[in-house]
Amino acid sequence: MSRNPHQEPNAGADGHTGRADDHTDGDTHGRADVTGRPRPNRDAAAPLPLRFGYGTNGLTDLRLDDALALLADLGYDGVGLTLDHMHLDPLADDLAARTRRVAHRLDALGLGVTVETGARYVLDPRRKHGPSLLDPDPDDRARRADLLVRAVRVAADLGAHAVHCFSGITPAGTDEDTAWKRLAESLSPVLDAAATEGVPLAVEPEPGHLLATLADFHRLRGTLGDREHLGLTLDIGHCQCLEPLTPADCVRAAAPWLRHVQIEDMRRGVHEHLPFGDGEIDFPPVLDALAATGYQGLTVVELPRHSHAGPHFAERSLPFLREAAAATTPRPTNRSGEPSATH
Repeated sequence: MSRNPHQEPNAGADGHTGRADDHTDGDTHGRADVTGRPRPNRDAAAPLPLRFGYGTNGLTDLRLDDALALLADLGYDGVGLTLDHMHLDPLADDLAARTRRVAHRLDALGLGVTVETGARYVLDPRRKHGPSLLDPDPDDRARRADLLVRAVRVAADLGAHAVHCFSGITPAGTDEDTAWKRLAESLSPVLDAAATEGVPLAVEPEPGHLLATLADFHRLRGTLGDREHLGLTLDIGHCQCLEPLTPADCVRAAAPWLRHVQIEDMRRGVHEHLPFGDGEIDFPPVLDALAATGYQGLTVVELPRHSHAGPHFAERSLPFLREAAAATTPRPTNRSGEPSATH
């Protein structure tokens, strides 16, 4: 049975479904659907405000409950929850019970959630991000695919907007055609699970990986036959790092497939996630472009190497993003004074 997080599931014996949206008052006015796009908001003449989150991979020195409370206290709309041993361990024997507790906590705090799967050593204590979807050993590839299927099911039970993943680095000695074939085959059962659960899978172009750019994402779409539940995670810093388009133009180009957004500062040609203001990105045009798409999933701050000072950067990042969002340029108007349809 499909467990679409935005459809009312069957409640358990205690009357609680274990989902983050379990105690809503029935008003879905302006809320996002499973694609990450907003439902119609009859009272709004302008795009809905962006919804900002912070990634738990930048808060690994905190207990998950403390991290969630911190983000709620700071005013974040949600959290990018990386499934990892120190927070919500996807390999735990009692994963279902743990997931229910996290769902209750998210609900109580009013936090939305996207599930992220970039934990460094969750499957192999010796290989960063290993095994990958591209490994020569089919059993290793299956282990990674199984982790992603678990993530999809966790996401459904949390009421998450999407599940994030990436391709992995092409192993030495593997030709490009073989790598793309492995990636498509490995993701097929994950997309089947995503379709069953009604949760989009949002693949992230990652510098240095097989799937590194927006063009690579479209190659995967073509290979897989443009599967309905295959979407995109757009990392704004990665756009600055290596895409030929500006970050704002990347947002506009990616809009039809956009299911999750990560954000941080970065410099051209250097894949280093930086706190806001330490890189080269001009953020008001990026956030303006993002709001114009109607995207209403989470835009999640991604600072995994700053976890040692995670609370400081979480506190600092949200005011920066809100100020940048408020500083967007006026939209061009036509002669009647109405916003231009070509913007």
